[in-house]
Amino acid sequence: MINVLIVDDDPMVAELNRRYLEQVEGFCWQGSVSTIQAAKQKLQVNDPPIDLVLLDIYMQKDNGLELLPVIRQMQNNIDVIMISSASDMPAIKQALRYGVVDYLIKPFQFARFQEALSAYREKHQVQEQRDTLSQAELDNLIRRSNTPSPTDRIRLPKGLTKLTLQSIWEWIKGHKQGFSTEEMATEIGISRVSCRKYLVYMAEIGVLDTDIFYGSVGRPVYLYKLVPAKADVMDALLR
Repeated sequence: MINVLIVDDDPMVAELNRRYLEQVEGFCWQGSVSTIQAAKQKLQVNDPPIDLVLLDIYMQKDNGLELLPVIRQMQNNIDVIMISSASDMPAIKQALRYGVVDYLIKPFQFARFQEALSAYREKHQVQEQRDTLSQAELDNLIRRSNTPSPTDRIRLPKGLTKLTLQSIWEWIKGHKQGFSTEEMATEIGISRVSCRKYLVYMAEIGVLDTDIFYGSVGRPVYLYKLVPAKADVMDALLR
């Protein structure tokens, strides 16, 4: 099993990534931490040894990029997949310079998460099981990518139910001008955490568009809007 540490100061995002991780075979969640200092301590303990870190950049007290040089100085063979809303070139270039194996920009589809984890799993297995590689095998290892099937993109993830999804879908169809998680949670009477899980999933399968607004202080606000042309996806899913 590949041991994974999640570093993200947003409890909802950390929990969502943990749930995503549980749906990809071959990975074992070893905890979630919300600060760089806590991540350092977890990695230094090395019991069990962490193979992969899912790392955010923008946190309230820290910048996740600062953990990368620390990891590279460790003797442990630890890989990093960045999962962040940071899409600016300086952040991406710095992450790539430190050898991150993949970079996912929030919000992303589960299929993209699954692709990143599956590709990493294959590379990890080859590196652990083989002593030498031919040039062709090495080329394939470096360039390998996985394309999820359409059915994977609309599969209902673990922890989500059709009954709740139906209630949320009926509410969304009456709010086509854009809405926030908080607005939905208040009107439907479902917790904000639960609402966000369903909204992220619906964005993944293309039923909702997502816009991110940044204020002068605080966290970014996610606004969702129905994509009318994708309504048939939900109708098929809820049959």
